[in-house]
Amino acid sequence: MLNKSAIIIGAGIAGLSIARALAVRGYKVRVIDREQKAVGASVRNFGMVWPIGQPAGDAYETAMLSRHLWKELADDAGIWCEEAGSLHLAYEKDEWKVLGELKEIYKNRDYHLLDTEEVLKRSPAVVPDRLIGGLYSKEELIVDPRQAIARIPLWLAEKFGVEFLWGKAITAINYPSVVAGTESWQADEIYLCSGADFETLYPALYAQQPLTKCKLQMMRMEPQRNNWRIGPALCAGLSLLHYTAFQAAPSINILKKRIQAQYPDYIKWGIHVMVSQNQNGELTIGDSHEYGLTHEPFDKAFINDMILDYLQQFARFNNNLITETWNGIYPKLTNGQTHLVLEPEQGVTIINGLGGAGMTMSLGLCERWMQGRS
Repeated sequence: MLNKSAIIIGAGIAGLSIARALAVRGYKVRVIDREQKAVGASVRNFGMVWPIGQPAGDAYETAMLSRHLWKELADDAGIWCEEAGSLHLAYEKDEWKVLGELKEIYKNRDYHLLDTEEVLKRSPAVVPDRLIGGLYSKEELIVDPRQAIARIPLWLAEKFGVEFLWGKAITAINYPSVVAGTESWQADEIYLCSGADFETLYPALYAQQPLTKCKLQMMRMEPQRNNWRIGPALCAGLSLLHYTAFQAAPSINILKKRIQAQYPDYIKWGIHVMVSQNQNGELTIGDSHEYGLTHEPFDKAFINDMILDYLQQFARFNNNLITETWNGIYPKLTNGQTHLVLEPEQGVTIINGLGGAGMTMSLGLCERWMQGRS
């Protein structure tokens, strides 16, 4: 086992993922976060581990490694994790054609093209009117991000002795030291996992990167009555335009033209609509995508209304009471890459730019990165 030390700045999913990868290799790890607990993008999401959205090659392999590590972590740390799978629904012929093409393109993945009756057996929430069928994948996991991101630090501390320092805002890195006010700490290796905070540390370097920030709006419905479950995570035609993996379908541009004409405001606000369910029966619903380096803090009610209107076209529930609304902001690369790993100086590594796929990619990315160093 190694006898090295590491400091990780940021206790979101990227920071926790590199903490795990280091700790299992014998590092003495300290994680420092400016907040009293993680409150950023890592707890403001669906909790979807979503390999289906990743294109073939390294991205998909990384997502599948993350899936494996999530299962392992959930079992060991007592984190709720459901192998719910995903169900992409088709109500138009062009949507159905794209789903069929994806089934053929990704033959090595465990995808199943379902007719109307088979879809309705998978999920009682699906609207049957005009339904043609759906693409079902077994690969997707659902976790509760609030529970998972709170539990992982406890597990890392209990199992590996990882130290967590909360409420410490690191304002400078002077390798091998990091500085917060009058306090400082030293380590052999320093990892910066600061998410959407580009401004505090290495601002000139960040300014050179193809990075922007994405604001998304989401909602949560209270638990469904009588322990009613929706089954797989659900989405429909708009989501086929969102994920890189789906761009491989030959008919995707035909679908895109029709949706752009039919739903121009949804395209303008980057809206595609999905729903997942947690262990308490609550439904998480979203989302929109606004891009820019500075965002208004205010949510737009009309965006939430648009999300709910489209949701009603493909899913119905026995309890529709909205209990929480929020927005999240995450870093997004503009060059099509899945992540950013930089070494601004010897001993310091930046891990950033995972976009909306942080829950899907972080564990696998950090594990593969550590494997590549050995």
